[in-house]
Amino acid sequence: MKIVNMHEAKANLSKLVAAAEKGEALVIARDGKPLVNVEPIAPKGSRRPGFLIGKGTVPDGLDRIETENVAAAFGR
Repeated sequence: MKIVNMHEAKANLSKLVAAAEKGEALVIARDGKPLVNVEPIAPKGSRRPGFLIGKGTVPDGLDRIETENVAAAFGR
């Protein structure tokens, strides 16, 4: 993990952001003491489809919800 002091971070912000976008870990420090982690925000739509496959079960009949059952579940 790369540690960058505040003065260097100010002078090279664009380069550091570009490195973080590529996945490089970065910590900004003051006087050698770590202050903050810098990491990219996941872009919209960056979900990993299928990452929960096999992690749970779906109850039988979930695709056949009947209006009466839904109304009963909500006390109506």
